[in-house]
Amino acid sequence: MPDRTLRTVHVDAERGFSGGEVQVFLLLEGLRARGHQVLLVAPPASRAGEEARRRGIECAAVPMRSDADLCAVWRLSRLFRQSGADLVHLHTGRATWLGGLAAAWAGIPAITTRRMDRPVRRNARNRLVYRRLVRRVAAISGPVAELLREGGVPPERIELIHSAVDVPRPPTPDGRRRLRAELGAGADDVVLLVLATLVARKGIDVLLRALGGLTDLPHVVLWIAGEGPEREALERLAAELGVAPRARFLGRREDAQALLAACDVYCLPSRREGLGVSALEALASARPVVASRVGGLAEAVEDGRTGLLVAPDDAAALCDALRRLAADPDLRLRLGAAGPRSLERGYLTAQMVGRYEDLYRRVLAEGQVA
Repeated sequence: MPDRTLRTVHVDAERGFSGGEVQVFLLLEGLRARGHQVLLVAPPASRAGEEARRRGIECAAVPMRSDADLCAVWRLSRLFRQSGADLVHLHTGRATWLGGLAAAWAGIPAITTRRMDRPVRRNARNRLVYRRLVRRVAAISGPVAELLREGGVPPERIELIHSAVDVPRPPTPDGRRRLRAELGAGADDVVLLVLATLVARKGIDVLLRALGGLTDLPHVVLWIAGEGPEREALERLAAELGVAPRARFLGRREDAQALLAACDVYCLPSRREGLGVSALEALASARPVVASRVGGLAEAVEDGRTGLLVAPDDAAALCDALRRLAADPDLRLRLGAAGPRSLERGYLTAQMVGRYEDLYRRVLAEGQVA
């Protein structure tokens, strides 16, 4: 078993592409690099499916329209059997329900990854999922694991496997200067950056209010990269607060690494966060992080060592933290420099892939013994 090549099927029911899907592809690529066979199952016309085809990763399209889609369960079960899967890995909530039922029907062991920091309800469905349909649930942070335990998931079925990133190559000074100039930031400006879907739980409104408290520091500017349903409301709020000239909405961007290299401080003022992969990317890019003390962020960002943590929904505290960093370039440099090394605590891609591979083999070994 330790030396055998594994065939794993991965199910993601989302049509969009966000931090969770980034993690799925890091895992798929890492498993392929170790010689394993992987198959991604995603809805038709999903961005994950498009990305799989672009990368040459085997992919199958299965509609997963709702949690009551019994046709999807049948299609998934047939696909699992036909694919010769050793194990099924389920990556989203709907995938866990539909794919868990399908894997049980096909007689193939399954695991799931829990990325959200929402409470786990003690109901019949969750008891079925976490006690019968999946052999293990991987929590991406300690707080997510604690929520699973509080929700009645047997502790022996919970594995802690952090989301992960790779440490990028150091940026070139020319690239940094060029992008800052392109986006209207001067050499002496302190650029704050947030990379996030524009939804309420990300706390971008709190960040705008904090920026409003820095009127005496006109050289502090904010880049907001991402799209979402809150964009119009956030743009109105920026205008009301008088910070619109200093808060630039960049929309959806495909150059996250370049933006991180060009910024001075990374911000993630989330109200809830399972972990916050963008914060890990900022740490990997040697940028100081200002974040809310919530979920896995409070584990990943070491207060006073790699960044500053503040209470969620506290614009005044966030403003104070940003003011402190804006006024102290040496502090920014010291906090940023500690970021890449801090990821060696289990947040590197090779570590994540290795832990999943080990989990797969242990689950399969249990099945052989049974």
